[in-house]
Amino acid sequence: MSTRTTTAVLTCLAVLLAAGLPATVRAERADRDKPVNLEADKVTVDDRTRTHTFEGNVVFTQGTLTIRANRVVVTQDVTGYQKGVATGGEGGLARFRQKREGQDLWMEGEAERIEHDAKTEITRFFSRAHVKSGGDEVRGQFIQYDAISENYTVTNSADAKTVPSGGDQSKRVRAIIQPKGGPAVTTP
Repeated sequence: MSTRTTTAVLTCLAVLLAAGLPATVRAERADRDKPVNLEADKVTVDDRTRTHTFEGNVVFTQGTLTIRANRVVVTQDVTGYQKGVATGGEGGLARFRQKREGQDLWMEGEAERIEHDAKTEITRFFSRAHVKSGGDEVRGQFIQYDAISENYTVTNSADAKTVPSGGDQSKRVRAIIQPKGGPAVTTP
């Protein structure tokens, strides 16, 4: 694997999570300047299809960012944009953890599958999705974050559609949002 190709793949892995976070919870900027450490039981490179597959207890570390999964597949289109997909891991979940910029807080997330598209700057978490930052957290079967519009979508179905819960509490989206600064507002 060429150094340029390796650098592109590792950059995509870092982007997999860092670009998918809102500006208020952006990762440590210094992480970008840290060396990348990648461990896997196996790496397969297909230069023809621009696909790199890392398999078996994959651990990606760059500064405070850590991604753990059973498998990570990175593809690059002809214009150089990359897509990354992390799947599996302990309990069947791919996981990430990264320190927030200028704070002693961590952003953490997990799902059976985590996808990031560097071109659209959209990150998607599929099945048993959970993202938390500080005291805030959100759970659902599907979480999408659009870094350009800074919008989240959370649904109770892994295919990104909302289905009626029919009163089944296990099919509900859950969120905990902590107050930000300032005193609590009371209603009369």
